[in-house]
Amino acid sequence: MTVRNETGNDYRAVEELTRDAFWNVYKPGADEHYYAHMIRSHPDFIPELDFVLEDGGRIIGSIMFTKAWLEDENGFRKEIVSCGPLCVAPEYQRKKLGKLLIEHAFDAARKMGYDVNVNFGNPGNYVSRGFVSCKKKNVSCFFDGNFPTALLVAELVPGALDGRKWMYIPSTAADCCDDTEAVDAFDKTFPPKEKKWMPSQEEFYIYSHSSVVR
Repeated sequence: MTVRNETGNDYRAVEELTRDAFWNVYKPGADEHYYAHMIRSHPDFIPELDFVLEDGGRIIGSIMFTKAWLEDENGFRKEIVSCGPLCVAPEYQRKKLGKLLIEHAFDAARKMGYDVNVNFGNPGNYVSRGFVSCKKKNVSCFFDGNFPTALLVAELVPGALDGRKWMYIPSTAADCCDDTEAVDAFDKTFPPKEKKWMPSQEEFYIYSHSSVVR
C-alpha cells in the first residue's frame, strides 16, 4: 500500500470513496463527499496535507486538513490543523489503515511546523490514535466551561498545549454543507443509494450533543 498526495486526477475517486465510507453513518445519506469536493477551493485548505492511500492502484483511503485556530483568554491566537474528512473504504475498515493515514499526515504536519490537531468526531474512532478529550487539554468552543464530548485534541508535539484555557475556532470550510440543495444536486451525479436510519446515527447524536463535565 502507498500513501501519497492527492492529485487532480484523483478527485472523483476520492469523492466516490468518501460517499461510500460515510453513507448512512452519521445521518441518512451523507454530505461528506460534497465537503471533499468543495474543501479544495477553500482558503483554509492545506493541499500539502491532502493524502490518499492506494492498494494496487485503487484509492482506498483519504485524509484532508484545513487550518484552524486556538485562542487564549488574552487574545493570543495559535494556528493549528483540523483533519477531515478522513475515510477508508468500507471493506478495508478495522485494519488500522485510518491510523496509518493519520500518522503519515501528522508527521507531515509536524514538518510544516504544526503542533496541534483539533476536530469533531466519534471518540471511538480516534482515541486509539492519540486523541484525547478536549477537557484534558482545556480546549472548548467558548470560554464557558463546556467541553463537547465529540471535540477531540491530538498534540502532534507533546506538551504543545500548556494548560491555559483555549477556545477552538474552526475553519468555515464545512459551512458549504449547510446548503442542502447543493448537497442533493451534487449527490445526484453519483449512482443512487438508499438513505436509511442506522444505529451509528443515534450514537453520534449522543456524542455530538453531550459534554464532559468532570
